[in-house]
Amino acid sequence: MKRDLLSVVLVSLVMLSVSFGQEKKLAKAQGQYDRYEYIDAQETYLKIIKKGYKDADLLKKLANSYYFNSEYAEAQKWYKELIDDYSSEAEAEYYFRYAQTLKAAEQYDQADVYMKKFTELANDDNRVKLFGDQPNYLERIDFQSGRFEIENSSINSSFTDFGTAFYDRFVVFASSRDTLIFKKTVHQWNNEAFLDLFQAEYDPTNGELSEIKKFNGTINSEFHESTPIFTKDGSTVYFTRNNYVKRKYGKDKKGTNKLKIYRSYKNSQGGWTTPQSLSFNSDEYSTAHPALSIDEQTLYFSSDMPGGKGLSDIYSVAINGDGSFGEPKNLGDTINTEGKETFPFISKNNDLYFASNGHLGLGGLDVFVTRLNPQTEEEALVVNIGKPVNSPKDDFAFIVDDESKRGYFSSNRSGGIGSDDIYSFLQLEDLRKFCKIVIAGLVTDKDTNEPLTGVKVSVYDSANNLIESIEVGEDGKYTTDELECSTKYFVRAEKEEYTTTEKLVTTPDTKQTLDVPLAMEKKIKSAGVGDDLAKVLSLKPIYFDFDQSYIREDAKIELAKVIEVMAQYPQMKIEVRSHTDSHGNDDYNLYLSEKRAKSTVDYMISKGISSDRLSGKGYGETEPVNDCGNDSNCTKDQYQLNRRSEFIILK
Repeated sequence: MKRDLLSVVLVSLVMLSVSFGQEKKLAKAQGQYDRYEYIDAQETYLKIIKKGYKDADLLKKLANSYYFNSEYAEAQKWYKELIDDYSSEAEAEYYFRYAQTLKAAEQYDQADVYMKKFTELANDDNRVKLFGDQPNYLERIDFQSGRFEIENSSINSSFTDFGTAFYDRFVVFASSRDTLIFKKTVHQWNNEAFLDLFQAEYDPTNGELSEIKKFNGTINSEFHESTPIFTKDGSTVYFTRNNYVKRKYGKDKKGTNKLKIYRSYKNSQGGWTTPQSLSFNSDEYSTAHPALSIDEQTLYFSSDMPGGKGLSDIYSVAINGDGSFGEPKNLGDTINTEGKETFPFISKNNDLYFASNGHLGLGGLDVFVTRLNPQTEEEALVVNIGKPVNSPKDDFAFIVDDESKRGYFSSNRSGGIGSDDIYSFLQLEDLRKFCKIVIAGLVTDKDTNEPLTGVKVSVYDSANNLIESIEVGEDGKYTTDELECSTKYFVRAEKEEYTTTEKLVTTPDTKQTLDVPLAMEKKIKSAGVGDDLAKVLSLKPIYFDFDQSYIREDAKIELAKVIEVMAQYPQMKIEVRSHTDSHGNDDYNLYLSEKRAKSTVDYMISKGISSDRLSGKGYGETEPVNDCGNDSNCTKDQYQLNRRSEFIILK
């Protein structure tokens, strides 16, 4: 008994020791996680899981540590385990992030499954609205795709290279390529050396970069510098740096070093003044990735400051005449989501380009564009710029010269040289802003022109995929949901006892309501004495060549329909009546119409219709259907209505 009791005590002590050890490791990992030291946090969490300790919170943090480091394949594995095993503890945001990792693996159908789950759990989220409004977002992206020709830049290294800016005849960018030669510090977020700014000679004719060298030593510090923006005269630079002022490394209350935007001026010797932190920076949140408006009186940037919508939002702030700043303003719901919006850039055309994982994309960060100060609804739309700039991975830091159509962006896509690479591009076509079209119309009986009720009107895309179906009301009218501009659609009307009719509609490139009337024919029609078979059978006009009376090939097709009906009803007798318009001599028109009526009758007899069932008469211009007689001033189409053949039922 004592032995058994001793065993129990020993086991309890061992378990207590292991449990206490795990708590210490979890506390260490939590600290690393809060400081964004994701490499160390991952190792700690993985060791804990390997020893059999696992819960929802641990899986969230492990998955996030990969997700925020853009290692989407590993993040997907742990998000899946979280959702599969701890779904009741997985908040909506984890379904969104899992969907993003599935997109990164190009599993878009599966991603949509979890986006739909996300919409159920977070119905007031702006990303839910975007997904609901754009269920065909991949088609939209395809629509924009192919407008850029891209190339992996020759300046890339096996390290991190990203975040370009135009500066006189140079392009300035961030890189960790050779900082380890001089600095032994490694950033624990991604286990790479800290970033410095470099410059390369820029050839605007082909976008090639060469002659790489370190940027000014006053700007570069012991820690990260990236994403600069220069004024047009090259006298001022804004850039991103770790919170590091006067050789002091700043931290927030949790011990995390945040990012700040700094400003430096070119001095009289051609160097740069000591960078100064901007007034709206804070130790408690990050500000980063500055961009300038066209007039250089507004600075745009991304930040996770309090009051924003998501992980980071894009803000603007006025630059006062004395160099001071106004109050930062959030750019609002059209641009910012509950996800991440970052890396703004303003082009010469006043277009705002930015990276986002909250707007609908191909996975990771995608590049989007919208017009600043839009004058129309179309200009206000946020548009994914498509492939090949965007990919399933992170694509960001887009800049473009609207005059040369050349520019650069950064990406961690497969096939690169380093973890992030710079890509050059030539823009081949302008981007198309999506606008919305509504198709509406009246459905009628083709013979009576009366509105039809109970008709099903369906809209299909060019690949014959159903977009929507509408039940026509008592007034015979239909109206579609909003459709895309400059797109082909089939509009189809179906009703029992009527022949299905369909129209191919190419929507215009400006927002409007497009009128598309639909006239339906009855499958079985009644016809009696005095009715015109041409109308009953909806014959196309039977034309004769100018001043001729022989039967043309196109007329033979229409006459075949009349002949077939007469074959089905052997007691039917008809009179062929031929009419002309008022052009030309009255007597001659009468003579010509007589010849055409006789020619039509002779042709039908030759095809087996008995002569005693047919008669023909020419009426010339004596029975117009409108007021286009002699000395009238009608249009070509109005005169055309009088050039007709009739097949009047006599018996």
